[in-house]
Amino acid sequence: MQTFSLKGEYIQLIQLLKAMNWVEHGAMAQFVVEEGLVKYNGQVDHRKRLKVKVGDIVEFDGQQVKIV
Repeated sequence: MQTFSLKGEYIQLIQLLKAMNWVEHGAMAQFVVEEGLVKYNGQVDHRKRLKVKVGDIVEFDGQQVKIV
């Protein structure tokens, strides 16, 4: 599992996907979230603007990241 150091209170889910280089651009990030390909704390979540905070775990395409 990878970790991502948060600089602030939260990061939006689509921004996190781009920061992790799991997607090439914002449109692709929005698409994978809308299609239910991303899990947030073990559950599929379709909110693109979801605020990911310290302690959360995001999963996509066999990869996991914990926010620290």
